[in-house]
Amino acid sequence: MMNKPEKFIEVRVHDTTASPSITGLCIGYERGVWRSSQFAQHIFEWLPEFALKDSELKGTDHANMVKLIRDAAKRVYDSKKFQRRGEFGELFLHAAIRQVFNSEPAISKIYYKTATNDPVKGFDAVHIVESKNGELELWLGEVKFYSDIKRAISDVIKELQAHTATDYLRKEFLLIKGKIDPTWTHAQKLNALLSENKSLDEVFARACIPVLLTYDSECLKDHRICDGAYKVAFESELNKHYSTFKNQTLPQGITVHLILLPLNTKEILIKELNNKLKTWQMI
Repeated sequence: MMNKPEKFIEVRVHDTTASPSITGLCIGYERGVWRSSQFAQHIFEWLPEFALKDSELKGTDHANMVKLIRDAAKRVYDSKKFQRRGEFGELFLHAAIRQVFNSEPAISKIYYKTATNDPVKGFDAVHIVESKNGELELWLGEVKFYSDIKRAISDVIKELQAHTATDYLRKEFLLIKGKIDPTWTHAQKLNALLSENKSLDEVFARACIPVLLTYDSECLKDHRICDGAYKVAFESELNKHYSTFKNQTLPQGITVHLILLPLNTKEILIKELNNKLKTWQMI
């Protein structure tokens, strides 16, 4: 696994004692302007480990980093209908749980696309977190890269219910096992955890679902600097959306981590991301 990119996103809210837990991420401002361009630049630093296999990343150095990012960019999508693409949301989720929870990607689902513009089905991230005693926690992520927080919450709740059904999980585990890089350090342990002979009760005891939701934020629209007033408004807004999420019917018996990433706005950010993607694809 490559070294993680230098920290960019600020964690302004973080409570792992709550149930579900809550994390609020802030992109911030520069000279009165929301840092959409800088964030887009940063997020592409995560692209190689998001889109490539572990074996492809081993031995990577700065000399071939440009080629790796270009190759990874070509696997994301090639479509003029970029406003409705969800791959960048999956990349945000990847970066967030890597930075905040020190996870490690178990598989790159985007690597196994059969066609460039095909959507990636199933969980939006499959990571692990290794405990001090060497046991693995399985992190199965969901993301909604939306502008409307109400719709994001509504849609992700439906997916959480569907994706934690026993039949769905068994099929998903089978697909995940088939995509684990055999040279990866934790391949044997994760294969054992996902075994058909392992009770889902045991898996759930060592599993988490990080849920990342984006939305167009009133707080971000009303401020131009991360001062004291902004921080109070930011936390208040996140707590309101957290309460809405918490009051939904969440899956039982499995830990859920809610990660909120307010935007100003999705429309601005997606254009920045699409432009950078096209640039990298042509290098």
